[in-house]
Amino acid sequence: MSDFVSDFWSIWITVIVVVGILGVGALLFSQSKTTLKKGEQVQTMGHVWDGDLEEYNNPLPRWWMGMFYLTIFFGIGYLALYPGLGKWTGFFNWTSVGQYKTERAQAEAKYQPLYDKYLKQDIKTVAADKEAQEMGKRLYLTYCMQCHGADARGAKGFPNLTDNDWLYGGNPEQIHQTLVAGRQGQMPPFGAALGEEKVKDLANYVMSLSGKKHDAERAARGKGDFTVCAACHGPDGKGNQGIGAPNLTDNIWLYGGTEKTIIETITNGRANQMPAWKDFLGDGKVHLLTAYVWGLSNNKAAAQ
Repeated sequence: MSDFVSDFWSIWITVIVVVGILGVGALLFSQSKTTLKKGEQVQTMGHVWDGDLEEYNNPLPRWWMGMFYLTIFFGIGYLALYPGLGKWTGFFNWTSVGQYKTERAQAEAKYQPLYDKYLKQDIKTVAADKEAQEMGKRLYLTYCMQCHGADARGAKGFPNLTDNDWLYGGNPEQIHQTLVAGRQGQMPPFGAALGEEKVKDLANYVMSLSGKKHDAERAARGKGDFTVCAACHGPDGKGNQGIGAPNLTDNIWLYGGTEKTIIETITNGRANQMPAWKDFLGDGKVHLLTAYVWGLSNNKAAAQ
């Protein structure tokens, strides 16, 4: 309720809740007046359906009424202790944010010593520790799998973390920096500047760099326009990890390597963002995640 600028909504919610409880209580009380003396015949309400189906004015069962009253009293007690009446926070001053912070503080107190233990070790040592890898895997499945997949092999627009193809570099320091500060990738659109035909020529030249099947005539024409791309991807198309520009010669594609997809990329550009995790996770968890991600490709290579 604190998100609303006007107090009207707080009052409105309070009125609805209070009137609702009082209304239900009044209805229940009015129905409790209906009684049936011993030997007295139950009267009908005057409603008849299908000729002989009548509505009788039978009293409500006492056990049922008692339970209904209990639910009303429970509701009143709940609203006194917890939020539910507009801006009223309840006698317990409970909030979901407060409960989250409390639970997180308890978890930090329990597990922080373990994080601190691994924080003193270098990334490669942590990556070789089975217990640390299990902890890193759980962190990955909680915070990273939504984009990079449960198997860390990525998806369209989200890098594969199990190979050795890295946009910003795959050594421990670079992975740690990616997790700490996040990354912002931007491929500008060139469709308006080049036009449809030149975009197709350029796409075919890009395809030729990785040995993909292409139109040689178009690729020859597109080579001259590649100068606009060389500023980021380099004159040889091998990319630049300093700014996250992909290598165009290895046939590994973040959005797909078909002619149609490459044309779409050149025409409209691409925008990618990797969120920063330092403030949310803290140094210890980021350290474990760095070791886990680094180990996804390097531990496998070492084992082989």
